[in-house]
Formats: sequence, C-alpha cells, structure tokens
Amino acid sequence: MLLRTQHPIICVLFCVLAPAVAKSTTGFRQQIFNGKNLDGWHAIGCEAGVEENKLVLRSGNGTVRTDHRYSNFVLELKWRPLRETSWDSGIYIRCELPAAGQPWPERYQINLLKGHEGNIVGVPAAQSKGLVKPGMWNQFRLTLIGKQATLEINGQQAWQVDAIESAAGYIAFQSEVDGGGQFEFKDIFVTELDHQTMFNGQDLSGWQGAGQDAKQCWKVDDGLLVCTGDKGPWLRSDKQFKDFNLRFSYRLRDGGNSGVYVRVPEDGNHHGAGAGVEVQILDDHAERYRELKPWQFCGSVYKIAPSKQKTGRAAGTWNTMEINCTGYHYQVRHNGILIVNAKLDEFPELEERRLQGFLGFQNHSEEVWFRDVRVGLPVSP
Repeated sequence: MLLRTQHPIICVLFCVLAPAVAKSTTGFRQQIFNGKNLDGWHAIGCEAGVEENKLVLRSGNGTVRTDHRYSNFVLELKWRPLRETSWDSGIYIRCELPAAGQPWPERYQINLLKGHEGNIVGVPAAQSKGLVKPGMWNQFRLTLIGKQATLEINGQQAWQVDAIESAAGYIAFQSEVDGGGQFEFKDIFVTELDHQTMFNGQDLSGWQGAGQDAKQCWKVDDGLLVCTGDKGPWLRSDKQFKDFNLRFSYRLRDGGNSGVYVRVPEDGNHHGAGAGVEVQILDDHAERYRELKPWQFCGSVYKIAPSKQKTGRAAGTWNTMEINCTGYHYQVRHNGILIVNAKLDEFPELEERRLQGFLGFQNHSEEVWFRDVRVGLPVSP
C-alpha cells in the first residue's frame, strides 16, 4: 500500500470563501513506486520491469515517466548502476514528453553519467564531485520550489541553483541501456508541496454526508476510503474550492460506476445552469456500457466534454485520476493520459456552471475504493 504522510515545507490552505488556494507549510508525501509493478509509470521507447522491489531499466533508449506532472516537490530515491564502468543514465525533472523522433526530453536532466552523477545537464552551477559511491546504492534528495533547486547526495548538499525555468512537468528516468548499461531505482518518494491530503486514512474527517449521515454508506477500511454501495448520501467536502488540482486513485468492481462532483452547491446539483459538474468514473471495459454516449465514458465532464480515449485499467486494479480546474478550463488526466482538455470556446455551456463549490464522491449504490486523495494549486498544462 502506498505511504501517506505529510512534509513540513509548503502546504495548501483552503477557506470556505477563499477565492483561490494559498501556500503554507506542509505537503503530501507518497511512495510513487510500489515495488510490485509499474502502476503509476509509463515506459516509452524502452523496456523496464520490477525485480526484488526495484525498478529496473532493462533495454532500449527511452524514458519511464510518472503519471502525474509536478510543480513544487521533494524527490527522494536511491539508484545504482549495474555496469561496473562507463555507466550512464539520467533523471528528468519538470520535463515534457520527448519530441517526435527523439528518445528523451529536452530538459531538465540530472545526470547519472559516471563522473557527472547529480549534475544538471546545461546548468553549469548545478555541478558537484566526490559525493557519489561508485557501484553502490546512492541516495538523492532533490527539492524544487519555483526556479530554485537543491540536491543532496548521500546526505550532503551538492548544489543549489536558481535556474529551473519550466513551471511543471513529469519526473522520468532515462533509459540508455545500450550506451550506459542497466540501472536500478528503489525507495522512490515524492512530496507534492502544493498539495495537502483530503483523507487521513483513519476516519471521515474533512467530509460529511450530503444531508444524511455519511456512515450509512461510507467507511474507512485498511486505510482506504470506501463507498459500501448501501443506500445513503454522496460524500461532500467540508470546504469549498475555486481553482484547484485534485488527485486520487480509485478501484472499481467489474462494471463499476461512480463520479466526482466538482464545484457543486450544497445539494450536489451538477446538471444545468448554476450547477457544478460531474467527472465520470466508470469501468469502460464492461459490456453493458458499450453503447454509451461519448460524454458518459470515464473521465468525461458529464454531458459536456467527452473523454478523448479510454485509458481505464481492468476492473479490480487501481487507476489514477487528476482533475485540474482554472476558471472555465477543465483538464482530466486518467492514468497519466490527458483525456479531457475542455475550454470555454469549444464548450460554451461551461459558462453556465459554477466557479466555486464543494468537491465530492458519488454513491452509485455500488462499492468503490479511493486512496491518496489530495488537493492543491492548479498545475500548468
């Protein structure tokens, strides 16, 4: 199970009538590699796998990237080359996808080339020597806030620079196996400094049943937020939100159906003028949903903006979803793929919908499991 803790650097505070999300002093810390499989990661142009709780770059020239994009964060990990000499790889931060025909992103790469480990390619001030233990496990701790980045190698500060221009992007490992050999990574954690938890894994603090007792159909079981499917209310946040980035993981049964209420009024209205919206959660693979309208499939802004593709995993496995709202601009990423990018010029009916309201999870009279629920500042596209 993924670890859920908080980190005392930057947090996000929310107020019921606040016009936006503001920064404060904690974050959301998560183990983003579970040691069992590559859930939450995408291998592009290369082969990667899991061996004895380690992420291993096996072959090819490409990248293994995260589902999510990150702005301000702390990245902690351990790495080790399997080649005895002339090893080479890299760790990308705030990177975009590689350009067509290219194996790797343009920037920013923290080098893992022998003799240059920890140095950022193209940033002369981000250089150090003598802190890496050749051929052994080495630990990196990178803190990135705004343009400022600080790297610690094996507990010692290597450098600090004020030179990272990109505002957000993926974290990725560079696979350059033919030229630099195989690499292993483990104990990979990210603290999202612009996010705070909305679910503590212990009880329903921060949530309430909409008009009824939430415990009629909502519970916490083994650190998971569970809709039991029993008759009862949808689950509503205690606070209202305006512009935000919501991230969580969910799991459905075969043919499962649920939804996320976004900026809804207290009664949960998500249809028509003056309402919020619903982002669909659905097992798109189920036969009974074969004839749905495009805006009914998973990740769609219901009855408004259809999902561009079906990216759901098999029923019973975990999926990630990210909903990014800035004004009338709605973006939905499902398992790391941008499937909705709805703007007012294409979907004018969005102008009828609220720009501030509650967040919530639907009770569709069936079991659904949620975890890693956090909310924070909107992330730049």
